[in-house]
Amino acid sequence: MTILKPKIQLLDEEHKIKVFNEAMDILENQGIFLENKEAIKIFKQHGIDERNSRYFIPSDLVDKCLESIPNEIKLYDREGKEFLSLTKDNVHFDPGSAAIFILDEKTGEIREALSKDFIHFSKIVEQLQFIDAQSTAIVYQDVPKEAQDWHRLYLALSNCYKPVITGTFRKESFKIMRELLLACRLSEEDLARKPLAVFDACPSPPLKWSDLTTQSLIDAANSMIPSEFVSMPLAGASAPITLIGSITQHCAESLAGVVIAQLTKKGAPVIWGGSPAVLDMRRGTTPMGAIETMMINIGDVEMGKFLKLPTHAYMSLSDSKVPDAQAGFEAGMGALLAGLAGINMVSGPGMIDFESTQSIEKLLIDNEIIGMVKRFLKGIENFGAPFASNILKAYDKKQELLSHPLTLKLFKKELFLPSPIIDRLSRDAWKDSGSKSIRKRAIEQTLKLEKLSPIKPIDEILAKQLDQITSANI
Repeated sequence: MTILKPKIQLLDEEHKIKVFNEAMDILENQGIFLENKEAIKIFKQHGIDERNSRYFIPSDLVDKCLESIPNEIKLYDREGKEFLSLTKDNVHFDPGSAAIFILDEKTGEIREALSKDFIHFSKIVEQLQFIDAQSTAIVYQDVPKEAQDWHRLYLALSNCYKPVITGTFRKESFKIMRELLLACRLSEEDLARKPLAVFDACPSPPLKWSDLTTQSLIDAANSMIPSEFVSMPLAGASAPITLIGSITQHCAESLAGVVIAQLTKKGAPVIWGGSPAVLDMRRGTTPMGAIETMMINIGDVEMGKFLKLPTHAYMSLSDSKVPDAQAGFEAGMGALLAGLAGINMVSGPGMIDFESTQSIEKLLIDNEIIGMVKRFLKGIENFGAPFASNILKAYDKKQELLSHPLTLKLFKKELFLPSPIIDRLSRDAWKDSGSKSIRKRAIEQTLKLEKLSPIKPIDEILAKQLDQITSANI
């Protein structure tokens, strides 16, 4: 039995109520911009006021929409087996999306990605124990732009069995992506019961739901496929400079998403997520590894939990351009804080350079970080009193505890045993093995992982179905 589950909290109940009430007031009196014709039609059908392209959402409608959202989303793997549950303080990790570059582990250079890079990436993700879901993590350039959304999902499903975090950059993509997901299920009802993918929906700060993002939210709701809000307030630029101001804006934008989804289809599953940042006033950049960015994320998630919704955040990523010490401490801090905040889905492992680049080296290092975080979250367990005195009596007899029955029984449970990526050798043994850096050890581990057989090879019939769907659309 765990004595106490480790947690962190930045907002007290009083301030959560104040943030929520102010967000409701913003929606009702300042309104949101809405571009999507289908959403505008739905809003008009429900009598939502409009002035100068702003739509003013009444508080009672927001309350009503919040009542119909599921507070748990279960995700299933490609074969339809229950894989993870997004609820309460369950913590899961997926690689961040959607990088436009990759750090080539062979040359050490950042370059545009190709489809073969994403295939390699997906196969590695399948082998990583602590990366719970995959994602369409890399936008590669060797397929036509109109095919990029669904082609990434096709390669993800073909090369990894884990649930997928994905999304659209073109409205036309959803239909084909839905067809790919349906190939993995028995029917539309089966896909709704056993969701395989989550679609990101990113409002544009401040207070705007674009045509593309809104259409994704509507399409997913109609199919009962989970949507993940990724509100992106930029403190000091497109959001208030105060952290609590950005948290309030995030809350308003996400509540608007709740209304759009629930008016489309009551009970549609949604995840309260985000990718906020602060603006670095000296460089004009958006540091995802900044401690204030992490604090906004935690505040956003606390608001999601206040509303009893599944939660998401972009954390455990770095602004460094290589997997160096900066990447390590930013990713490590982010992963641990995300775990302590109980974020249900954490996107970011593998990412560097302001969310623009994926690195397989960093992904493997992050997998070790996440393993440690998950061990920490298990807390200290009470195996029954007395805690030490009886064991110490045994030491008096043998002068060692290595062979003690309790040591043999519990050391694998009590200790996190990392892969060879983490150096725990003696100095002499480290020198004898080549004095390798963690980057070098990660690259070596990549070479070993890519030679392994798939954990769950794709069924040949399903593989042919996916091929046929893609061939018909290229």
